[in-house]
Amino acid sequence: MEETGAVFRKELVSKLLHLHFKDKKTKVSGDALQLMAELLKIFVVEAAIRSVRQAQAEDLDHVDVEQLEKVLPQLVIPSACC
Repeated sequence: MEETGAVFRKELVSKLLHLHFKDKKTKVSGDALQLMAELLKIFVVEAAIRSVRQAQAEDLDHVDVEQLEKVLPQLVIPSACC
């Protein structure tokens, strides 16, 4: 399957995951890295789409960090729920 658009490199995804592991010896399989990279891509694309819609709702012709900040709470699962 050929990738289209931007992708997250496995090395970056691995480093991001390892920042949150308590045991530094934890290993992540290649399939898990690929899955996490795809989830990150979906998250970023969804954030971008929602930011554009927020800017349009505010009658703006460009997206700025303020629109992203407004939509991020919709995308983040509160830690209190788990």
